[in-house]
Amino acid sequence: MSPRVFERIVDRPWLTLALVIALVILAASGLDRLRFITGYKVFFDNSNPDLQAFENLQATYSKNDSILFVLAPNDKNVFTRPTLGAIQQLSEKAWQIPFSRRADSLSTYQHTYAEEDDLVVAPLYDDTDTLTDEHIAAIRQTATHEPLLVNRILSPDGAVTGVLVSMEMPGEDPQSELPKVADYVRGIVEWFEASYPDIPIYITGIVIMDATFAEATAHDLGTLVPTMFLIILAVLTLLLRQWSATFAVVLVLVFSVVAAMGMAGYAGIGLTAPTMSAPTIILTLAVADSVHLLMTYFHNLYRGRPRREAMLESLRINAQPVFITSATTAIGFLSMNFSESPPFRDLGNITAIGVMIAYGLSVVFLPALMMLLPANARKGDSAHNAIVHHIGEFVVRRYKALLVFLPLVCLILIAMVPRNELNDEFVKYFDKSIRFRADTDFATQNLTGIYTIEFSLPAGRSGGIADPAYLTHLDAFANWLRQQPEVLHVNTIADILKRLNRNMHGDQPEWYKLPESQELAAQYLLLYEMSLPYGLDLNNQINIDKSATRVSVSLHSLSTNELLDLDRRTQDWLRAYAPALQSPGTGTTMMFSRVGARNILSMLSGTLIALVLISVLLIFALRSVSIGLLSLIPNLVPASMAFGIWGIFVGQIGLSHSIVMGMTLGIVVDDTVHFLSKYLRARQERNFSPLEAVRYAFDTVGNALLVTTVVLVAGFLTLALSAFEMNASTGLLTAITIAVALVTDFFLLPPLLIAVDRNRGNAKSASD
Repeated sequence: MSPRVFERIVDRPWLTLALVIALVILAASGLDRLRFITGYKVFFDNSNPDLQAFENLQATYSKNDSILFVLAPNDKNVFTRPTLGAIQQLSEKAWQIPFSRRADSLSTYQHTYAEEDDLVVAPLYDDTDTLTDEHIAAIRQTATHEPLLVNRILSPDGAVTGVLVSMEMPGEDPQSELPKVADYVRGIVEWFEASYPDIPIYITGIVIMDATFAEATAHDLGTLVPTMFLIILAVLTLLLRQWSATFAVVLVLVFSVVAAMGMAGYAGIGLTAPTMSAPTIILTLAVADSVHLLMTYFHNLYRGRPRREAMLESLRINAQPVFITSATTAIGFLSMNFSESPPFRDLGNITAIGVMIAYGLSVVFLPALMMLLPANARKGDSAHNAIVHHIGEFVVRRYKALLVFLPLVCLILIAMVPRNELNDEFVKYFDKSIRFRADTDFATQNLTGIYTIEFSLPAGRSGGIADPAYLTHLDAFANWLRQQPEVLHVNTIADILKRLNRNMHGDQPEWYKLPESQELAAQYLLLYEMSLPYGLDLNNQINIDKSATRVSVSLHSLSTNELLDLDRRTQDWLRAYAPALQSPGTGTTMMFSRVGARNILSMLSGTLIALVLISVLLIFALRSVSIGLLSLIPNLVPASMAFGIWGIFVGQIGLSHSIVMGMTLGIVVDDTVHFLSKYLRARQERNFSPLEAVRYAFDTVGNALLVTTVVLVAGFLTLALSAFEMNASTGLLTAITIAVALVTDFFLLPPLLIAVDRNRGNAKSASD
């Protein structure tokens, strides 16, 4: 903006405020267009190949969205009359859940046995009141030796069991469907806990996870934004020490958030768990511009300048660096558009909009408002100001030692980056305080895993699944999978056919093997399917023309690398021993694992482009190629060092962490730009030496850098309070990056400037 524009802003504050408030109200009117978007599928583009493969599998067989009730009786014995009765009652209620398609449990399991030449298909048990001890012992014997049950809905020791409800969610209105199901399930849980206090109940499953995404989003909206607001209010009050300044900054923050979120509403961006961190991030980032303007304004007042002149001088000095820092921050967040995951693209766009709105408010609304509010002509040289001055003196005295020590520390921490392992366990997206996370952990440790890989193995022709060669390969594949340490359970029709073959041979154990002919296998399947009750058919395992079958593999909790390694070994086995059956693994677990790996590569491209744009902008703004290139060191090093620290203390990164480098690149540039602008001003306008220019930069902008860094770190640490682990860990890693950035700007950048400028000066003198 030109000086004349700033003069009009300062001279006509009421008109300026009226126009700005009208624009904010217009933008904020889009807030009522914001809608919550729930479910795990929001993390994937419709064109995502893994999502398409999974949806094709669900369309071929049936949807695999599920709810799992886990029962763990206190006496550690499922096979008692009370517990068997509870299972039966719970199974009946599970059928009534909206959109439920089937309920698998001990009471609904269709037990098969032979009576002379007839195949009998009947529930494992029916009326618990008439069960004798002998009946219960027989039920236990059958259940604990049935591959379809053990490690799926029954623990091997018979201490824990489950009721697995398969859902057919229409997906037409997820915002109403999910809450409806979740509320109904909670009602069942409350009934069960009241009716059977000696049988603890746990709930998990993909449907419950989807509902938890929505609840975590609402939780963050109701807690993080107010918490961040209070933290910023406290920090500003403590550091600015003037109620008028604090009030003005708070209005800038509020207007920035409501305007940005309103524009997101107009753009049709939905509210997801990641995008709900946007208000907190905007609140945090919007502080910096205002603080820099106000600190210079108060400094000018202390030097005796009139209010108007003090504000115009502050705008003259800060307008360019504030614009540069806002633009670079926006570029950093816009780099998130390279992300493979739509919610992170939305987060980047909302935040970029908010940052630029905050810039506009800081240079237009804030000066106008401060012209109407009282301001004390005091230096405000508090303890933290003195600390910054002493830091500057220390750096000037010890810059040679710092030039050796800081790069060494940087190299050591950067060397720790490879310690980070790619790990996207979507269950761990939620904090342990969330019931879904705690219940899922219990289910995985005591019954079965929520992580699955699905395969649709082709037989090559209609009716081909009864071919003995196909069944032999299918059974061999299932047996190989069961030998893998990561696998808990394998569900395949091969086990059903082996059981039927044994039944049709007088239940003789030696006949527990696959039928010897295609005709026999086809007859067994037909006879079995005709005997099954409604809702318990084989459509979830066999496609319509019987040309392919589904294999579902339940897994322990695995890291992304472990899962991808298992998938690689699986494909190697199929390629070597059953090439005709080869099919890619799919399912929610594979989808999250692959998108995390792809996202890292995509974000590297985005970060590189952002780096080039920011570098060009800095070189142009600072009017110095050498200084612009030199600034890249303190801008790139912090994120690398932060990932090194993360590698030492955490060692796991995932989908959300891959956006941190691009996101923070624009943020950490801010401190560098402000320090360099003051340094160059001292060198060019005041003809200071490099040492004097560094002291000047510390004295004029060091305090503001400290204040903004404290606010930024506090803001992103607030995200660490999120119940959604993606937001929490990203906030923590970002806070570490910003803190490290201040260290590099205070202790690495000044020594570099002194060394480069002195050498350049010496070279110039020698040439003269």
